[in-house]
Amino acid sequence: MSPEPLKKPDVSAFFDDATNTVTYIVADPESGKAAIIDSVLDYDPASGRLSTASADKVIEEVRRRNLTVEWVLDTHIHADHLTATPYIREKLGGQSAVGEHVKDIQSYWRKIFNALDLAPDGKPYDRLFADGDTFSIGGIEARAIHTPGHTAADMTYAIGDAAFVGDTLFMPDYGTARTDFPGGDAHELYRSTRKIFALPDETRLFMCHDYLPEGRSDYRWETTVAEEKSSNVHLREGVAEDEFVATRQNRDAGLGTPRLLYASLQVNMRGGNLPPADDNGTVYFRTPVKKPA
Repeated sequence: MSPEPLKKPDVSAFFDDATNTVTYIVADPESGKAAIIDSVLDYDPASGRLSTASADKVIEEVRRRNLTVEWVLDTHIHADHLTATPYIREKLGGQSAVGEHVKDIQSYWRKIFNALDLAPDGKPYDRLFADGDTFSIGGIEARAIHTPGHTAADMTYAIGDAAFVGDTLFMPDYGTARTDFPGGDAHELYRSTRKIFALPDETRLFMCHDYLPEGRSDYRWETTVAEEKSSNVHLREGVAEDEFVATRQNRDAGLGTPRLLYASLQVNMRGGNLPPADDNGTVYFRTPVKKPA
C-alpha cells in the first residue's frame, strides 16, 4: 500500500531587495493556520534608522487572508539581516522558535559583544527545536531538521511537501552557503545537504536568499530536491565530501564581511530584540575593533 501523499501548504514569498532575503507565509489551506519564516526588520546602518516596512507587508497579507499565525520561525541566527520575530508576534501572535543550538551562538557572541544582559539559554524564543522534533501547522505535519555548517544552529523546516532550508542551500546555479562564520564547518554543511537530499525528490525547496549569478536576471527562490541533486553547481552527483570542502573553503576565502553583520547578530542573538539602552536612553550597536598587528 502506497503511503499517503504529503499535504501541500500554500507558500507566499516576500523578497527584500536590500538584504536579498525571502520571507515566507506557509499556510494550511484547509484550516487557515500559518507560519511565518525568516522575517525581516529593516535597518539602515548609515542613519541608524529601523523600519517595519518589510514585516508590515507580511502582516497585511496575513490579515487580508484571515490567517491565524501559529508559528514565527527563524531558520538560524542570521548575519545579514535583522529578524522581525518579536514584532510579528506582537501583531499576529504565534509561538517563536529556532534550533536549540542558538544557545551556542549566544554563548559565543555574548563574549564578543560583552552582552552581559544576555544569558545563553535560547530565550526569548518560545521553543527550541532539536533535530527531528515535530510540530504542526493546522493539519500539516512538520519536522525540524538540524542542518549545521553555515552556522552551528541552522535548521531546515520540512512542512508537508515543502522544506525551508535557510542558508544551507541556494538555487542550483548559485550553490551553497558560506561556512567561514564562527561555528561554521564545510564538512558539516556537506553532510547537512545529504539530509536535505534524503527528502523525496519532488519536495519543494525554498531558499532564504537569492543572489543573481552571472547569466541570470531574475530572482528565484524555489526549486526541488531532484533539481538540487542534479544541477547544484557545488553538489552535482558524484561530488565527494573532500572535493566539496575544498571548493567551499576556496570560495569562502574570497568573501567579504556582510554589511549588516554586527547589527544583525546583536539583535538576532536576542531573538529579534534590541540591545538594552545606555543610561542616556539610546540604543547602540557595538563594532569590535581589530587593532593592527
